[in-house]
Amino acid sequence: MIHHSWKDQTTVKKVQCVHTNAKKYMVNRVLTEGKTYDVKNETEEFLFVVDNSGKVGGFYKEYFEEI
Repeated sequence: MIHHSWKDQTTVKKVQCVHTNAKKYMVNRVLTEGKTYDVKNETEEFLFVVDNSGKVGGFYKEYFEEI
């Protein structure tokens, strides 16, 4: 259950949100276009970032670009 301690982990990198136009989910509630987020973990398809709610959430990489 490593995901319980992700918020306390060191930041892997920083990314900027480029859009919140999701086809299936409502990501505009927890992400803001143009805002920079701390990446806590990364997989091939997802980035796990500390979102606007203060929790770590997993989002498709298409919403972000590296700084």
